[in-house]
Amino acid sequence: MTPSYQDLYWNSDDGLRLHARDHAPATGAAPRGTVVCIPGLTRNAADFDALAASLSAAGWRVLAVDLRGRAGSQRAADPTSYNARTYADDMVALLRTQGIDKAVFIGTSLGVLVTLTVASRAPERVAAAVLNDAGPKVPREALARIGKYAGKPLPAMDLAQATAYVESIGKAAFPRYGSDDWRAMAQRTFRVRDDGLLELDYDPAVIRTTRPWLLWLLRPVLWRAVRGLTSRVPVLVVRGALSDILPADVARQMVATSDQARLVEVPAVGHAPMLNEPEARDAILALLERVR
Repeated sequence: MTPSYQDLYWNSDDGLRLHARDHAPATGAAPRGTVVCIPGLTRNAADFDALAASLSAAGWRVLAVDLRGRAGSQRAADPTSYNARTYADDMVALLRTQGIDKAVFIGTSLGVLVTLTVASRAPERVAAAVLNDAGPKVPREALARIGKYAGKPLPAMDLAQATAYVESIGKAAFPRYGSDDWRAMAQRTFRVRDDGLLELDYDPAVIRTTRPWLLWLLRPVLWRAVRGLTSRVPVLVVRGALSDILPADVARQMVATSDQARLVEVPAVGHAPMLNEPEARDAILALLERVR
């Protein structure tokens, strides 16, 4: 399905111009509500195009956001604002400016932490949640692996070089990907400069302010956030079967916090599922049927 969206902009509480891809419900579909999709640390709204096409066909408006410092959203003058609490405030500002009382939140990786933060700070805003391949406990080895490449300076590249780069860092997570898949991921990951070469489409400072040790210390707080969320609304935990970020036992413990929580595992995928896989997509559509 070809993605169809309009660019939507709003202002954060500290004055940044932020961007989302606004996928309207398909023509003829009965309007259901709003889904807010939040990407991972170095990712952006384009990751949700395929999922958004499925959800809009089912009547949902999908707002896939670029977190501050990524893609179409303005970079912050103060890099200390690149943190989960500020990202969560940006999401609340989005709902407020759009006149949306509550939404279903779908978060991938860092987007999981942002979703949990929104649910803790503004619980009335969350109608349901999808927590994609991250949780309250992330193995230190996995954080170290990501630290080997995330935020590292790269020279400008052509598309072939960018495609080879994303394959080199992602092939363990997506062993079934072919050349077209890697090219599409490169196009989502890089932006085109004025000279036609490509550069990574995020502010490097978003990495410099990420502190793995703080995430480790926050485990008790994050577990409380998970329990609070699953006690109030339907929750789907998505895990890539090859994931090193969300261990299988942690995923099971998350869904064991409430009978409102469900788990789906996506085969032959690591961190993180793109959510257009049939197993993930169908489980998300089933979750949305539970939203009232």
